[in-house]
Amino acid sequence: MEKDRKFSRRDFLTGACAFFLSSLLPSCSGSRYLDFERSDLFQKHFREMSKEEIERMLVRLEMKYRKIYGKSIKVKATPPVGGVEFAYALNLSKCIGCRRCVYACVKENNLSRSPHQVHYIRVLRFKKGSMNFEEANHYYDPETVPEEGYYYVPVQCQQCRRPPCVKVCPVQATWMEPDGIVVVDYNWCIGCRYCMAACPYRSRSFNWSDPVIPKEEINPETHYLGNRPRMRNVVEKCHFCIQRVREGKYPACVEVCPVGARKFGNLLDTNGEIRAVIETKRVFRLKEELHTEPRFFYFFHG
Repeated sequence: MEKDRKFSRRDFLTGACAFFLSSLLPSCSGSRYLDFERSDLFQKHFREMSKEEIERMLVRLEMKYRKIYGKSIKVKATPPVGGVEFAYALNLSKCIGCRRCVYACVKENNLSRSPHQVHYIRVLRFKKGSMNFEEANHYYDPETVPEEGYYYVPVQCQQCRRPPCVKVCPVQATWMEPDGIVVVDYNWCIGCRYCMAACPYRSRSFNWSDPVIPKEEINPETHYLGNRPRMRNVVEKCHFCIQRVREGKYPACVEVCPVGARKFGNLLDTNGEIRAVIETKRVFRLKEELHTEPRFFYFFHG
């Protein structure tokens, strides 16, 4: 009975939002992102769709994006692979604070460039000997990096095993996949921002306006639960470059790091690099006292 009541609340809230949005469409026809089709508004939850329904939905999205951007964009729904639990490790002794990871992420994941650039990764600068997050600065702009007397801590979605963002979502628009990636279905998100308030890592962003992505900079290789073009009034976040990792590639931020500070792999692989880091390095996770159990590990040499 509890499960039935939960789904009833979700269905009621989603239906009410769909009715509200549909009533706005005639007066908002000037916005290409608010030009929703009826099938967008009343689409099933992704996890409840059949394989055939998913395939039809992907074709419809590809046609829609081609109309908006004037170029072919492939939208996949590659499922998780069994026996894999993705995890990340970051060597703080190596990170030089160059932010190449930030901008590689922007390019790979079709993040909005204007009116302000959306970032999934924030690089915090700390004075050596301190780890006071209240004093950390992510607006630093020196002529060269690394800076004497400072070290850097990149922060992004920690892909928690017990994600508080998932617990608070009233419509189940965000959930944890079997491979450990916490995803968002943008077509199901109602923009309430409860997940943003619940995340202790400030790792979710809200699209206040129509995202702006220059046609020539659009990454055409996308995933439904990842880097496909988003609309306004939805929340988005890092998804470990799901469009890449489920194809056997590294996340863009890992590949672009000039000093090899970023490590990525399968936490379940006892002979893998992530397990080697956990077992041999001085490892810690951010805000462990909150029991979110992040799959993002930080470590120093030695």
